[in-house]
Amino acid sequence: MIQEHKVPTAPGIPLLFVFLVLLVGSPLLAILSAVAANFVGFAVWMFLLLVDIFLLTGLFVVNPNEGVVAQLFGRYVGTARKPGLQWVSPFCSRRRVSLRVRNFESGKLKVNDHAGNPIEIAAVVVWRVVDTAEAIFEVDNYEHFVQVQSEAAVRNLATSHPYDAHEEGQVSLRSHTNEVAEQLKGEVQQRLGKAGVEVIESRISHLAYAPEIASAMLQRQQASAIIAARQKIVEGAVGMVEMALDMLSSKAVVSLDEERKAAMVSNLLVVLCSDRHTQPVVNTGTIYQ
Repeated sequence: MIQEHKVPTAPGIPLLFVFLVLLVGSPLLAILSAVAANFVGFAVWMFLLLVDIFLLTGLFVVNPNEGVVAQLFGRYVGTARKPGLQWVSPFCSRRRVSLRVRNFESGKLKVNDHAGNPIEIAAVVVWRVVDTAEAIFEVDNYEHFVQVQSEAAVRNLATSHPYDAHEEGQVSLRSHTNEVAEQLKGEVQQRLGKAGVEVIESRISHLAYAPEIASAMLQRQQASAIIAARQKIVEGAVGMVEMALDMLSSKAVVSLDEERKAAMVSNLLVVLCSDRHTQPVVNTGTIYQ
């Protein structure tokens, strides 16, 4: 595996000044050679002019948050990261690689979750290149590689967890967003590490049931919500009935036997747990008749 290292470069501004002086001074040599009819001097001028122009092609500019990868006859020479004008051998080919932070948002992928339900999922991956040599030489196209591997990681994540948690302690895509985001980031980083890419953040940007089962799943969620609400109502009603019986007994308001307590508990639970307004009923008899 090719690892990034610094390319040996020379300061560009001093060399640019030298090359410009040679480029301006060489015509003077040509004129003097022509006046003296010195063909050797004229040939030397032509040679120096061509060499000067050739050496000028070795100058290049490195922008902030950018790396320039240099190759000499197919061999990796190194990477220049220091911003400014620099010079390297004109025989070296150069390729620029952006080191800026970039975003990739996958399209809406239709996959099955862990329970087999079809869902739509999309994610945003924040990444940047940290090793220019690996990004250029280890994969064919590192930007396309990021897209394909990120979508593959999102698909794998979706099949590893259910959309909703149906068991206590189960990690789901909808309720455990932080855990799911960390797992997605780790899996994407593992896939992209060989391309010299660092994953800064990765999160789910879209999550929904597929249209064909969305209505059925909505009814299921509503039923689950109703059941959970009813459980809370029953727990509260039992507590209120218990408190009422304790207060009646402690303050000696009325003495109730077990049968009357049962009737009172039944009436209070009906009143407290009913989803409609109760109608008062005047009891003129007794429960023993």
